[in-house]
Amino acid sequence: MSATTVVTGIGALAATGTGTEELWRAVREGRQGIGPITRFDPSGYPVRLAGEIADFDPARWVDSRVVVQTDLWTHFALAATSMALEDAGLDPAALDDPYSVGVTTASSSGGNLFGQREIHALWSKGPRHVGPYQSIAWFYAACTGQMSIAHGIKGPCGVVSTESAGGLDALAHSRRAVRRGTAAMVTGGTEAPVGPYVLVCQLTGGLLSRVADPAVAYLPFTPAAAGYLPGEGGAVVVLEDARHARDRGAEPVAVVSGWGSTFAGRVPAGADDRQGWARTAAPLARAVTVALDDARLDPTDVDLVFADAIGLPEADAAEAEALYRALGPRAATVPVVAPKTGFGRLYAGSAALDSALAALALRDGVAPTAPGLPRPDPALGLDVVTGDSRSVAARHALVLARGVGGFASALVLSRP
Repeated sequence: MSATTVVTGIGALAATGTGTEELWRAVREGRQGIGPITRFDPSGYPVRLAGEIADFDPARWVDSRVVVQTDLWTHFALAATSMALEDAGLDPAALDDPYSVGVTTASSSGGNLFGQREIHALWSKGPRHVGPYQSIAWFYAACTGQMSIAHGIKGPCGVVSTESAGGLDALAHSRRAVRRGTAAMVTGGTEAPVGPYVLVCQLTGGLLSRVADPAVAYLPFTPAAAGYLPGEGGAVVVLEDARHARDRGAEPVAVVSGWGSTFAGRVPAGADDRQGWARTAAPLARAVTVALDDARLDPTDVDLVFADAIGLPEADAAEAEALYRALGPRAATVPVVAPKTGFGRLYAGSAALDSALAALALRDGVAPTAPGLPRPDPALGLDVVTGDSRSVAARHALVLARGVGGFASALVLSRP
């Protein structure tokens, strides 16, 4: 085995497209997928907008017997897994050693829609009306299990629960498995956070935008920033030992060069959430420094930044400060992108999708725009890409992510 881990397959879906190339085209063109919630009647809620995937048919991707046993979040994961394996030209079940491929996913809210339906049946009709699959469909490791079963994957399996930082951490855990001798890992994260129960859970954090106009509801790095909007979807990628990929003729899309993770500390009881986000600058900067050291790169080597882009003034200012702490003068000139303004924040799927888009950005030399984002706040000192996407000769991309609970992570992807 070599010391290099490469991305050989990508599967992605979000509100602006189901399928990697379709979604990537929408991202490059700056299409907007945020709109009114349709999965339930949101009229009694202060947040009524989200990035829903309107054209998704589980039957196209998932066995009918599995559809009724699992949540929409798992359906998304199974669809993205099929896309990624096809893109990589890899069939784990056909390999001589089924233990040479593993799965690690990130999970945040789990199978909340399935859980709400079953709990409603329990409260309204009694325990005899609760199905047997409730015990597994909500479980945060359900995607990992279903992905491994569907594709005959018997190697190292796991799940990471670090909220919105989980997508990066899952890729890092998978890279570690590859370095220890596993030929390939299927990894990433998805989310389906649009439902009555899960929306109420999100509202308690005070981070969601309550702006009614979808055109101006999610505006990170601007004076009008008022929070983020949730979105559905995510990404799954195939990580592979470079030598194994070369031996079977697979073409790498990107190299996983470095990763760093820190803990920002929990917000004390009774403290405002925004105060907690304001304190994430130093931990996030440290994660970037660790990631660059791991990649053996200097701050001047960073050509593109995929921002966490929470959309709260305090959080955005902390992210800008983190970039200046870690990158120095380079922070003022490196293009910063936030495509999630077009499809929402996907929680466990968010950083996984950003990583997939970063790999595609390196492949095609594109810094994607942030849909609908006006001129950023000049006080932050960042070159946020707005308007049209830009052409960039990028060699290395930095992906940032923070999660509720104090998680901060950074990932470096490089062009092969």
